[in-house]
Amino acid sequence: MWGAVAERCINVGWTVVKGATGEEQPGRATWEGAPGDWAGCETDRGEKAMARNQTTMFFVHRPSYWLGNETLRVPAALFALNRKRLCDRLKQNKDVPKGSIVLLQGGEETQRYCTDTGILFRQESFFHWTFGVTESGCYGAVDVDKGKSILFIPKLPESYAVWMGKIHPPEHFKEKYAIDEIYFTCDISSVLKAKTPSVLLTLRGVNTDSGSVCKEASFEGISEYSVNNTLLHPEIVECRVFKTDMELEVLRYTNRISSEAHKEVMKAARIGMKEYELESVFLHYCYARGGMRHTSYTCICGSGENSSVLHYGHAGAPNDKTLMDGNMCLFDMGGEYYCYSSDITCSFPANGKFTPDQRAVYEAVLKSSRAVMKAVKPGVAWPDMHRLADRVHLEELTKIGILKGNVDDMIKAHMGAVFMPHGLGHFLGIDVHDVGGYPEGVDRVDLPGLKSLRTARTLQERMVLTIEPGIYFIDHVLDEALANPSQSCFINNAVLQRFRGFGGVRIEDDIAVAANGMELLTCVPRTVEEIESFMAEAKGTNKAFDKVVLSQQL
Repeated sequence: MWGAVAERCINVGWTVVKGATGEEQPGRATWEGAPGDWAGCETDRGEKAMARNQTTMFFVHRPSYWLGNETLRVPAALFALNRKRLCDRLKQNKDVPKGSIVLLQGGEETQRYCTDTGILFRQESFFHWTFGVTESGCYGAVDVDKGKSILFIPKLPESYAVWMGKIHPPEHFKEKYAIDEIYFTCDISSVLKAKTPSVLLTLRGVNTDSGSVCKEASFEGISEYSVNNTLLHPEIVECRVFKTDMELEVLRYTNRISSEAHKEVMKAARIGMKEYELESVFLHYCYARGGMRHTSYTCICGSGENSSVLHYGHAGAPNDKTLMDGNMCLFDMGGEYYCYSSDITCSFPANGKFTPDQRAVYEAVLKSSRAVMKAVKPGVAWPDMHRLADRVHLEELTKIGILKGNVDDMIKAHMGAVFMPHGLGHFLGIDVHDVGGYPEGVDRVDLPGLKSLRTARTLQERMVLTIEPGIYFIDHVLDEALANPSQSCFINNAVLQRFRGFGGVRIEDDIAVAANGMELLTCVPRTVEEIESFMAEAKGTNKAFDKVVLSQQL
């Protein structure tokens, strides 16, 4: 799982080497060995290296997460930089006193109800962002003034070695995660007492998507310390909103693998298949080729009228319909690598050929998607992008004949929400609906459609979002609109009847806001011609997964 990235450095006496956190620093290798031999050495900063001839070159090894084969190496330096960014923000906050220590509690293993069947563990997101630790039952601390990191690991019973594997010593975790100090969780109180913190900054705050409160760190003896649980949350959330170069590279990877997996689904789609069969194609590709054991969310694999169910695929509707000739498919799936997400939706005809109505609706959604992408740049308000998508949809639905009248009047009557009741998109990162959508001072727009936006912020560089416009024919919503005189006057019911049972179309891409626009992270067939050509070509072959081209390693 964990490998080492070698960096070539010229060593002529004193030189510049890269440290475990990625920064450049002076150092010299202490080397022993015969001329011409490679020998293990260590820089005067304690970094492991290999040297040859004492004055030629050496390699500094950085710990990294890696699942082998063609999966991405993610350096521990990513999390060291995250910690530095957090400390920098906290030091700029006048309410954070000198001598503060951040204290976070990691996730815990859980079982299925009252049984002893374990549920596959996935680390708590804030803890992962800060430390990159994959194990459960840990605590972590960061000295705000010094930037030093501490990891507390559970002291495992001897029986662990029988059932779960080798019990690693603390030094193993220090090297694995490039952490400054390692202790056992049972020693938290005594270790922190020796640090004499002025205050422990614990994490407590509301997730604006779920409404849930994150778990605040607690341990026996914490009552002896001064604790503040309000300062940390807004600062660490804001750090997570803006992605570093290393984080962006991981998100490019999750998108690349998930894009290829979506293409495999389109290749495999056949009339008579079950929706879950295509879900399994996606899951298999993500894991087999991308090392993605987790998905970012429950796969949505709707065909026919199921493609209008926004969060289809749950236990009550488990992707179990049979694909029929003439069905439109809407597949919303994203793989997760090392807790970093992706969120991609592809809509395509089950038989590989768009009908005129399917083409018209699909191209209306594609037009709105591309209009938003063209408009995205720093300084743009996200609710305005939602309004832009609504306008394009209404204009195109009028051309199709489903709607009639003046588009400006339709907008005043909130007709856009009749066909797109969800928000245009959301932040993406360690969580698929990433944090930071509504910080203090940013209010939700309480209007149909707009109130479903998961953020109403003004876009800034390094934000990562989804752009996911859609047009759906949801009977419940359509019936309400027809019963509302202020909306029914715009609906050509005779034409609308033709689209009852159509389902819906959503086109979802992941983007990073750049200095002068945006970077498109997702890469799948998007135009009608691209989709039809791709699916037609695939139907003539039964070849195995194509090799996926990966981005350069970090």
